[in-house]
Amino acid sequence: MALFELPPFKHTLIDDIPSIVSRLRKTYSSQKTRPAEYRIRQLRQLYWAMVDNEKELLEALDRDLRKSTFETYAAEINFITNEIIFATQSLHQWMKDETPADIALMDKLLTPKIRKDPLGVVLITGPFNFPVHLSFSPMIGAIAAGNTVVLKPSEQCPNSAAVMQKIMETALDQDCYACVQGAVPETTALLDQHWDKIFFTGSARTARIVAQAAIKNLTPVALELGGRNPAIVSKHANIRLAARRLLWSKTMNAGQVCMSQNYILADRVVVPDLIQELRVAMKEFFPGGAKKSADFSRIVNINSFNRIKKMLDESSGKVVIGGALDAEELFIEPTVIEVTDPRDSVLVEESFGPLLPILPVDNLDHAISTANEIHETPLGIYAFGTLAETDKVLAGTRSGGASINDGLFHGIIPNLPFGGVGDSGSGSYRGRASFDCFTHRRSIIHTPSWMEPMLALRYPPFTNTTKLHRYNRMTLLKPDFDRNNNQKINIFWYLLTLGSGTAKSGAFRATMLAAVAFLLKRYTCGELRLRRIQ
Repeated sequence: MALFELPPFKHTLIDDIPSIVSRLRKTYSSQKTRPAEYRIRQLRQLYWAMVDNEKELLEALDRDLRKSTFETYAAEINFITNEIIFATQSLHQWMKDETPADIALMDKLLTPKIRKDPLGVVLITGPFNFPVHLSFSPMIGAIAAGNTVVLKPSEQCPNSAAVMQKIMETALDQDCYACVQGAVPETTALLDQHWDKIFFTGSARTARIVAQAAIKNLTPVALELGGRNPAIVSKHANIRLAARRLLWSKTMNAGQVCMSQNYILADRVVVPDLIQELRVAMKEFFPGGAKKSADFSRIVNINSFNRIKKMLDESSGKVVIGGALDAEELFIEPTVIEVTDPRDSVLVEESFGPLLPILPVDNLDHAISTANEIHETPLGIYAFGTLAETDKVLAGTRSGGASINDGLFHGIIPNLPFGGVGDSGSGSYRGRASFDCFTHRRSIIHTPSWMEPMLALRYPPFTNTTKLHRYNRMTLLKPDFDRNNNQKINIFWYLLTLGSGTAKSGAFRATMLAAVAFLLKRYTCGELRLRRIQ
């Protein structure tokens, strides 16, 4: 790859952070970011800045993580440019006021609606594993929703962070969007500021610090965290397919993916075949070995390398594939470990690296109970087997998301909401969900003056008991069930719909509805004629 001169990584002065936030809050108060046309213009400028700086991004990600060209385009650049286009094409629809469903007739007179208001000034902190994608993706939602934004990229990928700052400063309005660079001191200074929302992606340990800082100002937070994600392979699964797909998800970015499986629970009768298919797939993916492959990334830094190595050293499992390490190159070979203890270090800790532990289980129930014991709320679950088996896994577990007969693919679909549950995160984003993440749904009603006679009963004094009686008649719902929990049937509605499920023929149903309508008309007309005669 040709070398490009990249902008230097420069720490933002801590003393400048309050003034940066103050500038953005002043701009937000001016309502500059409210018009849809302004937001769309900013997003379009961001798109072209991404395109214009593609080579710099390729070089930066190669220096920081030795990411391949394919992976950089697929998982970083293209993901963001596609998300920008989707947001600009959908924004007018997203911003429209909504009319709530199932509103009572009386309440409809107040023309209730839900307006989509921006939250205000938001802080977004990005992680190191997908430094561009996981920083710019939530920022796109925040811009689309009309907020002003401070982005804090990960200092662990300084080259990528510097290019992102260049992109923001050349493409976006600096009175509305700012990039703050730094490490712990700068992040601490940012957390000391007052925000209208904080969006954090990273480890659960750091998330606790962020949440504690946010609570001081009652700031809402969205937390996108990791997870000890299980893959479950039943004895009826397509073993070759499972091996290839799980190896793909675990070798992407050298396993530094919060969604990838942390371990595999496989029916013990298929474990030998699974290991063999993983061995075959390894040779297919990396014919000359992972270390020589331009398609295999490196661990981000020596601290992460040593943490993963320590997990491997402390494991009582048997390495059956791989195991090579090179600290100087920050290289860890994709390593398959067969373990027997569900408390093994490579199972109960998140590796965030290319380790693939396999724990044999007796059956599907054993796999589900083991997964729940290791981590009750992972970010993702990956079930391989028949439809009935994978449905059983989904019913018996909790997770932020799931891919059936695949690894982590649910997190790649750009307009599918992505987020964790429990200690794997809170809140979701991507596509429309990103807009909603940074939007306040503001309920609004308009009470016309001509309704005053109808509403007079709400004013004191309430000594007149007829007021309460009239109020109850207007507002109380009548139950459609009796004291024995039996559903009541509205005969008129039953005739009108013909019991829904009983009339299977569309033509018959339409004929009967027409007949009911005709009888109602005749009955109404007859009533009117009788009244005239009387």
